[in-house]
Amino acid sequence: MKNWLCALLLALSIGPAIGAEEVQQVMVMLHLPAPHFRADAGYGGAYRDEGGRSARRRIAQELAATHGLTLVSDWPMPVLGIDCFVLALPADADVAAITAALAKDKRVEWVQPVSTFHGLGTGDPLYPVQPAKALWHLDELHQATTGRTATVAIIDSGVDDQHPDLKGQVLVRENFIDASPFVAENHGTAVAGIIAAHADNGIGIRGVAPGAHLLALRACRELAGQAAQCDSYSLGKALHFAIMREPTIINLSLTGPPDRLLQRLLDVALARGIRVVGAFDGQTRDGGFPASWPGVVGVSERMAPGRDIPVTLPGGRFGVLTGSSFAAAHTSGLLALLRQLQPSASVEGAIDACASVGKAAGHCVCACTK
Repeated sequence: MKNWLCALLLALSIGPAIGAEEVQQVMVMLHLPAPHFRADAGYGGAYRDEGGRSARRRIAQELAATHGLTLVSDWPMPVLGIDCFVLALPADADVAAITAALAKDKRVEWVQPVSTFHGLGTGDPLYPVQPAKALWHLDELHQATTGRTATVAIIDSGVDDQHPDLKGQVLVRENFIDASPFVAENHGTAVAGIIAAHADNGIGIRGVAPGAHLLALRACRELAGQAAQCDSYSLGKALHFAIMREPTIINLSLTGPPDRLLQRLLDVALARGIRVVGAFDGQTRDGGFPASWPGVVGVSERMAPGRDIPVTLPGGRFGVLTGSSFAAAHTSGLLALLRQLQPSASVEGAIDACASVGKAAGHCVCACTK
């Protein structure tokens, strides 16, 4: 116990941000030709349309030159039938006017600004007991299901896939932040541990769904003393990547403004039967985006454990954190448990884990009365 408490005391608070200086950027969506690509197991954003893609890049460069912009990056999104190009605006540019001018071009499907999103979690007083163990009767739930048939895509900051409580749980690790290597970070590693940390290995914590596997998709960046930050473009690339791999669940422990690109991608994911979980932002009236988007399971600390949560942190460390980001992670873990029993099972409202798993299993699994 002493070593565990020492590890907690050494835990770092969540840090983070996309860059020290804000650069105004817009995303321009150009039409793709009729679908003919074929994604394979190694698909990472490329597809077999090099000539057409070069032509669309020339169009993007022409648009940039015409409006005094700079082409920064691009990413194909065939599930939406578009190529997404990021253009940077001069510091004194009129974003609304330039966006309107670009949108009038018949070659453009739509234009939108690059929005900023952030994680919802902070450090809190140490409390070395997992609330879900008692509140959700994890020992009893795991007699019925461990989530072994589920794959959860964590779109977040970097996950430490070498953490002793996570080693072997991460199937795929990808980075979607341009000009930045994949690094292990606090928020993503904490979310991953809540969902799928190993059970009964004598180390640290137990995940809600220790049998589940993870896709660690780094779309957010952390800087010391700040919340994990992402933007529309990095999140869009990660969401597209996840959709192509058809995970059971996508966990989005973050919040930001409504975003057309992300809305379109979420609709595709939901239409394909992928469950999407978002963190409820208590500072907004409707819970923020993506938690408020139709079909997304928006989760607050009142609905699932989110306070004083023991978590995994990079470098084999552990800490205790609080925030709806971690309530969302608990819910993704619960959905993974349900997936093993009944693929169509879902949750809503104030989450009763025992009742949800019992309903999916067809019999009482915990907190049963004789």
